[in-house]
Amino acid sequence: MKKNVDMEFSPFVKQIELESNEAWKLHGIAAREAKTNSQVIMLTIGDPDMNTPQNVVEALQQSLQAGRTHYTPVNGELHLREAIAAYYGNISPDNVVVIPGTQCGLFSVAMCLLSKGDEVIVPEPFYVTYPGVIGATGATMINVPLKSEREFQLKVNDVAKAITPKTKAIIINSPNNPTGAILPKETLEALASLCKEHNLWLISDEVYKEIYYDAVPMSATSLDIPDRTVVVSSLSKSHAMTGWRLGWIIAPKPLCKHLNNLLSSMLFGAPMFIQDAAVTALEDKHITQTMRSIYKTRRDLFCRYLSKVSKLNVHTPAGGMFLLLDVRQTGLSAQEFANRLYEQEKVSVLAADSFGANAVGHVRISLTVNEENLEQAATRIERFVKGLQ
Repeated sequence: MKKNVDMEFSPFVKQIELESNEAWKLHGIAAREAKTNSQVIMLTIGDPDMNTPQNVVEALQQSLQAGRTHYTPVNGELHLREAIAAYYGNISPDNVVVIPGTQCGLFSVAMCLLSKGDEVIVPEPFYVTYPGVIGATGATMINVPLKSEREFQLKVNDVAKAITPKTKAIIINSPNNPTGAILPKETLEALASLCKEHNLWLISDEVYKEIYYDAVPMSATSLDIPDRTVVVSSLSKSHAMTGWRLGWIIAPKPLCKHLNNLLSSMLFGAPMFIQDAAVTALEDKHITQTMRSIYKTRRDLFCRYLSKVSKLNVHTPAGGMFLLLDVRQTGLSAQEFANRLYEQEKVSVLAADSFGANAVGHVRISLTVNEENLEQAATRIERFVKGLQ
């Protein structure tokens, strides 16, 4: 009889391994209970509660009826790449590669640019998948702090100090997930100067670019370093199309060539009918205007309500669909706060510790429920905190 042996896996699986944590465990519990308990309010995940706009759905249906169900060019159909180029206004369709979402874009770019021994500077708090993306390449993530007392704004001098001969790239995310902070024009231009001086890549995650409340976020495509700038984005958040899996990479042509080779090994083109619908989404400016208005109303309502609650500090986001709530004055850790809040009030929030050291003691609130539920959640959070006192 053969002895049982352990399955052997590539060392790569260790590089992409993400730590499971209590925050996402609680989210899973709440998601399961929400199916049978209408009292559960989910404020944990960034999936818009709005349906995809009807004209976009109809465009997909028309495309299907027209038989648009065949293979497509690996880098995306020309009419979609032209629509993406027009959306930014200052790039060529030849610099666009279509991919299924921002996450796939980040991973593909990282695989083509980074390798073992490289260092990548990432402002922290950061989105939770960044360590896995960078780890997959064998590179090392070097964090620079985004301090809550500065409303999570990046100090360029901190980035400059972190640069070493091993530094290969800087990754930015504006508006930031989870903080909602937006990088001002002066900061972006200073980062561009550092990239030029040290021959670095600037990788800009702009998935929340269309969700802003006051100042308009500047795209990295506007910087004077087109030969070393990469932008990744998608329709997921800005157009309520998370399940459609349609995004893009904007990059120099030599990098686009390598990305095409990589995608030929993985995806071999996005579906025609989804690309056709994406053109409709990009050309309809009313969609993003409506989304901004909805999220601004929700942000203002929630911040106005909870800013009056003692022992809570609300960080008002400048953009994106999340805000951070500082709960340290309650005497509870972020995870204790989240666990007990859910146990007592059935409001699910995400302990932000997994986003980095500077998010410890905060919980992330997603603005992806309607105003009635958001106001109800704020009322329950206030009641919970007063109960602690």
